[in-house]
Amino acid sequence: MADMWAFRDAVGSWAAGAPGGPARDLAVRLGLRTAVLLEGPSDLAAVETLAARRGRDLAAEGVCVVPMGGAMSVGRYAGLLGPPGLGLRLTGLCDVREQGFYDRGLERAGATRQDIYVCAADLEDELIRALGTARVEEIIRDEGDLRAWQTLQRQPAHQGTPRHQQLRRFLGTKKGRKIRYGSLLTEALAPGEVPAPLDALLASVGPKRT
Repeated sequence: MADMWAFRDAVGSWAAGAPGGPARDLAVRLGLRTAVLLEGPSDLAAVETLAARRGRDLAAEGVCVVPMGGAMSVGRYAGLLGPPGLGLRLTGLCDVREQGFYDRGLERAGATRQDIYVCAADLEDELIRALGTARVEEIIRDEGDLRAWQTLQRQPAHQGTPRHQQLRRFLGTKKGRKIRYGSLLTEALAPGEVPAPLDALLASVGPKRT
């Protein structure tokens, strides 16, 4: 796993203008065949949590999950990791409003756009809808965040808005909260509740599925 984090760091540096040699060497050492392009670390937390629940070791399968720091970076990462660069198969998960960035980025890199899985709004929205607002609130309570959640609900800007939208806003109001709850909400899913885009993404990068 340490080598996989080193690969992600090397790719991030490469995308920022550093030499690509370290990333190339690590890709060979790890036997990588597929790169999963994600917008950010909360998506990474959800994907890795679901993979672990299903007994998957993505690194051992030659799959690297790469958070890019935003969808606008997808063209750069697709060029480095896809056919023009390391030659890895590309797949990924994105928000519906960011799909255009993914389509254009993968097209420029000569990669297949059909391997990108699109969330109806974003992954947090998908997870909240899959669990239902009452269960998400139970998780918030269990995590000791009930007071913060109630404070947000009392704010004038959020009064009268649907509970679902309030919860999405709550997950994004504190640094690191989306990452933590990306894992927690995914862990709480029953096998038949996994959102379709996340389920399809995991199925597309390996044979194991439960």
